Amino acid sequence: MDAYAGQGDFRELSELQERLESEVSKLRDAGCQLARNEAAYRIALRSMILDERAQGTPVTVISDICRGEPSIADLKLRRDTAEAIRDASREAINAIKLRIRVVNDQISREWSLPERG
Repeated sequence: MDAYAGQGDFRELSELQERLESEVSKLRDAGCQLARNEAAYRIALRSMILDERAQGTPVTVISDICRGEPSIADLKLRRDTAEAIRDASREAINAIKLRIRVVNDQISREWSLPERG
């Protein structure tokens, strides 16, 4: 009998597992970056809110004024971007895991077939 015809499945499974490990590492990095960006945003926002209160700005408009400040808006953009990257990485992991299951099922089906001789 020739070499196992499904060797490509095993190769694909190995490649998918490597991609999964890489994507998990990216997710960890993205999560850490999100946390750093969130902290920077909140610290800057808090500081500006306190400054505005000290200046006597009406409390009802402080939030809008502070969030409209370009430096604060930029920090929020960085936070939101990091969150989008983290979420995309999660989705990539889910897609890779699904593909791994499909390939595993294919391998299982091929191994359960009776040998043809």
